[in-house]
Amino acid sequence: MISLHSGEFLEIDIRKLMIPSERVAHVQVGNNLEHALLVLTKSGYTAIPVLDPHYKLHGLISTPIIMDSILGLERIEFEQLEKKRVEEVMNVSVPRVKVTASIKTCLRLLVNHPFLCVDTEDGYFEGILPRSTVLTQLNLAVNKMNKSDK
Repeated sequence: MISLHSGEFLEIDIRKLMIPSERVAHVQVGNNLEHALLVLTKSGYTAIPVLDPHYKLHGLISTPIIMDSILGLERIEFEQLEKKRVEEVMNVSVPRVKVTASIKTCLRLLVNHPFLCVDTEDGYFEGILPRSTVLTQLNLAVNKMNKSDK
């Protein structure tokens, strides 16, 4: 078990907490917005990674980004979903860390993001580190600490 007293929590390897890339819903840079909206809707996620064919991370796409990109002056232009590509509208400012990042670095970034994208030194997408997973481990450590203090 992880203990805050011993510092074990701060030494966690984030690979043990992340969801591996093969289990993460994502889209490719060349996909159209209709496909991206379908993946987002089916997965239930608010945002998903955008990868190239070599599994390198390029950005994030979300339902609000897609909807904003098809809003016209007088109506929602649904026909744009098929025409526009993910790379045209994706957010390239990605909350990301390397697989070697410390849990302390991840905690600092997770304050403002629901998940972090994890990649290798070469930029290959390894998976995501959800805030909920880190908080679950922290909660376990705090509960263990409270039990040992009694």
